[in-house]
Amino acid sequence: MRSNFVFQEIWVGLRRNLTMTVALVVVVAISLSLLGTGLLFVKQVDRTRTYWQSQVEISVYLCYKGDINPTCHGAITAAQLSSIEATLNGMPNDVQKVTYVSQQQAFTLFKSAMSNEQSLVSTVTPSELPPSLEIKLVNPSADYNIVSTAVQGAPGVDSVIDEMTILEKFYSLLNGLRNAVVVVALILVVAAILLVANTIRLSAFNRRRETGIMRLVGASNFYIQLPFLLEGVIAGLAGWVIAAALLIGVKSLLLNNLQQYFSYNVGLSAGDLIEVIVLAMVIGVALCGVTAFVTLRRYLRV
Repeated sequence: MRSNFVFQEIWVGLRRNLTMTVALVVVVAISLSLLGTGLLFVKQVDRTRTYWQSQVEISVYLCYKGDINPTCHGAITAAQLSSIEATLNGMPNDVQKVTYVSQQQAFTLFKSAMSNEQSLVSTVTPSELPPSLEIKLVNPSADYNIVSTAVQGAPGVDSVIDEMTILEKFYSLLNGLRNAVVVVALILVVAAILLVANTIRLSAFNRRRETGIMRLVGASNFYIQLPFLLEGVIAGLAGWVIAAALLIGVKSLLLNNLQQYFSYNVGLSAGDLIEVIVLAMVIGVALCGVTAFVTLRRYLRV
């Protein structure tokens, strides 16, 4: 009988404040979905960063015939190339692998990368591309400066390029997008807190007569407050259900589709999505439940 009374009070409260309840559900859904999207972006950026750090290389471009770099005096000689390779091979704690790429191999890679720009490819010849040494590092973040210093300025070296510096710009863009999503989500979370407080406060005010009667007949504080607490939790769960559907859409329609533009697979798993959805549920329920409890303690004097 008591449980029936509690559920009846919950229904009455939700029905009386239907407009505010719907607004609350919508705000909670949007805030949780944006917060979850930010968390998915965090996971995606971290996974992509880990993958590329394991693949990153230093490209040591070598002098070639016709090189306009003033430090080069003609094409690199066999002795100069052997000296550079010996230096790199003598650093086993920093250098994992050294691969020589000839001008013809560089041209083949260039044609493959620019296959959609045949007009550009037709203007380039193998002799115009520099040979290089592609260096796979043991620890890219720690070993770059050591290896770069060892070969920079050596006879026959045109320039040293760290692929990580290029990737950092890409990471900065992704981090900026992630931070913007999280900031907007936090603003909406604050809006949701205010809406929960106002909804519970209005519901308590509308039923002040019923709560007064319950107090007179000896009902405990918890029993009087329970319907209001559950109203907030139910609104939070309803918003979470909508947010979960939106997060599934974000992963399926956005993050998964991005993978078709890359030759590597660093996509998020179903486990990652479930983890974010469960975390969103905990945040949504805790946000609405705690806010309702604090509001009742302040405005519902029992």
